[in-house]
Amino acid sequence: MLEIKHLTYQASDENGVRTDILNDVSLTIEDRKFVVITGPNGGGKTTLAKVIMGLVQPTSGQILLNGTDVTALTITERARLGISYGFQQPPRFKGLRVRDLLELASGSSKLSREECCQYLTRVGLCANDYVDREVDASLSGGEVKRIEIATILARNSDLMIFDEPEAGIDLWSFAKLTDTFRLIHDKRQATLVVISHQERIINLADEIVMVAGGQIVKRGPKDEIFPEILANTASGCSFMNESTLS
Repeated sequence: MLEIKHLTYQASDENGVRTDILNDVSLTIEDRKFVVITGPNGGGKTTLAKVIMGLVQPTSGQILLNGTDVTALTITERARLGISYGFQQPPRFKGLRVRDLLELASGSSKLSREECCQYLTRVGLCANDYVDREVDASLSGGEVKRIEIATILARNSDLMIFDEPEAGIDLWSFAKLTDTFRLIHDKRQATLVVISHQERIINLADEIVMVAGGQIVKRGPKDEIFPEILANTASGCSFMNESTLS
């Protein structure tokens, strides 16, 4: 279980003026649940995800994973405890092949081509075309994104965090990705926390958490919250607009 208690994150501009990016955020996510975090751009969604992973240290507050306080732990230490993270814009690794990344993620010194194929197929890539390619500038942003998601699947973490996994992915691959999320959740293989504006991903969720202005403004079961999102979007709600959902 993931517990976030009174989390605050402040950033300073060049003049030293501090702004609350997250303001007293508290959230509990039960094991094996599928939670979608949504809301307007700039609301604090990505910052919240980065704080959970340890990419950003909170100004105050506490993060517990299965009762263990991980607030001060490094990214590596959190990864060892079973947290994985997919970036909006994944890094590239010149000199490393796709196979190398999958092996590093899985903890196996040598994955078979068939095993690599299984992970890559789940994100809409053909192993024959990608397994021996370097993860460098020759790959498009969408290709790198799908490869990163494949490494997260290979990692088989207990808590998987995805920051807008649909970004830069074509429709066919997006369909494969949503199928993969559905399968993981149906088999209760992991807790899924996905930042997304996409209706097809939101519809897979057990729970929706809406973040705006650095705070949780609404949360609840998908069947209760999603109709409200659609209604508020149509009526021009103050914290939602037409670009929020697509």
